[in-house]
Amino acid sequence: MTFHTTRRRLLGAASSLALLGSLMAGAYTSQASPLPPGGALPYNSGPGSTAAAQGGAAAHQHLTTHFWDALELEPQDAWTSLRGDFQWNDVAVNARVQEWIDYYQKSPHNVAEITERARPWLAWITQQVESRGLPGEIALIPFVESSFDPKARSHFGAAGLWQIMPRTGDALGLKRNGAWDGRNDVVASTRAALDYIEMQADQWYEGDLMLSLAAYNAGAGTVNNARRAAQARGLAGDYWDLNLPAETMAYVPKLIAISRIIDSPERYGVTLPDISGSAAFAKVSVTAPISLSKAAALAGVTTSELAELNPGLKSRNVNPRHTRQILVPAESAATLRSALTNINDVQVASADSADTHVVESGETLTRIAMLYSVSPRDLAQWNGIDNPQALQPGQQLTLSGR
Repeated sequence: MTFHTTRRRLLGAASSLALLGSLMAGAYTSQASPLPPGGALPYNSGPGSTAAAQGGAAAHQHLTTHFWDALELEPQDAWTSLRGDFQWNDVAVNARVQEWIDYYQKSPHNVAEITERARPWLAWITQQVESRGLPGEIALIPFVESSFDPKARSHFGAAGLWQIMPRTGDALGLKRNGAWDGRNDVVASTRAALDYIEMQADQWYEGDLMLSLAAYNAGAGTVNNARRAAQARGLAGDYWDLNLPAETMAYVPKLIAISRIIDSPERYGVTLPDISGSAAFAKVSVTAPISLSKAAALAGVTTSELAELNPGLKSRNVNPRHTRQILVPAESAATLRSALTNINDVQVASADSADTHVVESGETLTRIAMLYSVSPRDLAQWNGIDNPQALQPGQQLTLSGR
């Protein structure tokens, strides 16, 4: 299953080449001069043959240009791209899947609300899943895990679109501190989750992604024990054979159910929002601290828009000590990059030095110290602060003893 999409791409490329040849042939047949009897073009060997050849080359160039001009394919929306990557359509709709189809079908407004929440993320996540050759259904895991809410947090401490537990996040390299939680950052957590799913499939389950998804939900130990028990009963030990916790038993059926609904929304009475097939955001590098509000002003967007795209931030300040990029609406990225390039000509809510913080309204010395992983006592000493309660908005604090 892991390589199905790649194989389909190769077959699709071959089909596209065949279609291209067919269309080109049709263009020549319909627009070029009729062939002489016998279907062969005459061989020009006498006077005027050069002019004829040049004329033929010009005609070929015209036809080629006309062909490519005519072949303006409409860009796919996110749903079309996602449907094209589904690989589990051949999985039978058994009772467990049908139960969740019925469940979602009873509340089409909930499906619409969740898919609307997916708007900023769906196209990019689909691209990441497709680039790995994974089934498109994997892109819908955030639907099941978090209802596409990047700030979702479970009672057990899982966080983000992919609901990654703290220790798992640590093992996957997702940084956590007082200023940042990589589990909430969509770009970082998506890559980590996909790495984890692929790693488990390869390490434990001979590439079986459904078993890996079960392990993603319940843990590899639980799934491995259930698999051994199923095999002891003479079963193959695939996902559908296992006795697992109720949530895990429903995990893959939920995923398949929602993919079926997305594949045929009209059939199930669901209206999906229009979502572009291009990523809604772009990454902009940050080399010096800057407030989110100032970055938003430079980009020409609202602070709330920028905050929604950067849920990994725990404050309204961006510091390259914690993240070296921020996400902005795709159409505003060039504006922000240009402004940051000319940062010395713009008054920003940070100092030129990465070792300086500009106090914002409501911030405390303790909170600022946490943001930069320094002690409040050192921060007060470096800045000659006798009364930590007397901080003023706009006050610049040095972040080192130099």
